[in-house]
Amino acid sequence: MAAPRVRFATQDRPDFHRTLTLRVNEYFKTNKLSKHANANMVFKTVFMVLLYVVPFILMMAGVVTTVWPSMAMWFLMGVGMSGIGLSIMHDANHGAYSQNPTVNRWLGGILNIIGGYPANWRIQHNVLHHSFTNVEGHDEDIETFIMRQAPGQERKPIHKFQAFYAPFFYGLMTFYWLVGKDFDQLARYDKMGLLAGQGLTYKRALSQMVIYKLIYLLVILVLPMVVLPIAWWQTLLGFLLMQYISGLILALVFQPAHVIEETDFYTPDAEGRVENNWAIHQLRTTANFARRSRILSWYVGGLNYQVEHHLFPRVCHIHYPALARIVRASCEEAGIRYRSNRTFFGAVASHYRWLARMGRPTV
Repeated sequence: MAAPRVRFATQDRPDFHRTLTLRVNEYFKTNKLSKHANANMVFKTVFMVLLYVVPFILMMAGVVTTVWPSMAMWFLMGVGMSGIGLSIMHDANHGAYSQNPTVNRWLGGILNIIGGYPANWRIQHNVLHHSFTNVEGHDEDIETFIMRQAPGQERKPIHKFQAFYAPFFYGLMTFYWLVGKDFDQLARYDKMGLLAGQGLTYKRALSQMVIYKLIYLLVILVLPMVVLPIAWWQTLLGFLLMQYISGLILALVFQPAHVIEETDFYTPDAEGRVENNWAIHQLRTTANFARRSRILSWYVGGLNYQVEHHLFPRVCHIHYPALARIVRASCEEAGIRYRSNRTFFGAVASHYRWLARMGRPTV
């Protein structure tokens, strides 16, 4: 199995992307700004890590010892876990956090302390999702058996109910990564020749992944079972609550950016060709939401500005609100639709309407 090949229409208004890139570069030059993190980003990094770590320390130190307060700690850890993924690990693994590759590598590796494996994430997200956004058969973010998310995908009877069962499976996302998906992906990516691009062999990657996951489970699950003065199954429920909260938050941030009524989906022709220039393709398959919500934007790592992120993934998310003005103006000038939902709930509603539509036998 070879790595996927998709050919974008390079002659489709190439001046748009060149002009947009020049304008963004000029913005940073004129304002004497780095494209990477600043002091506010460092503060957020510390905050998100503490949100994940402090509740755990409170339980291990005996400050929190009873069932319901412990559940509250696991809940907060779930919020911190998703915050780490959205606001720290995401930028670092894109090379956007720092101009220093070592800093990016270490902060990208923070994924290990929340149960994931960075190399797999970079391949699925950076290589496949960002390169082939909403391209059926290539973007793994829209390829799941349990969900039909694109018109070209086969409809199964169970998909009739997917708008109803989606929240349950979204909540299982990080737990599935922990116990199953990472192992499946690693084997597939090795066959596709994609591990080599991460400087890894299958044997080395598998060894790393197993060690990281065992350490994670021993520290985050087994140790609390031994230390906490509550039943082991109550600790297990807390751990699963953390996973569910994190998975649900992550899904409800990423899905309304791509899998909604307003975005397009593409199936390459027999030669792997897609009709759009790459940049225009990103604009047609990606949407922003709740751009005026500073609190939401802060927590989700600017990923409500998904359009700007897809066009400039190596720019730290703290700059997205400023870039959005440039991108939107450039789109209006070129007559290209700039997709954006006014509110978060409006984007989520659009996502669920799309799921319901994809579940109907006539679509």
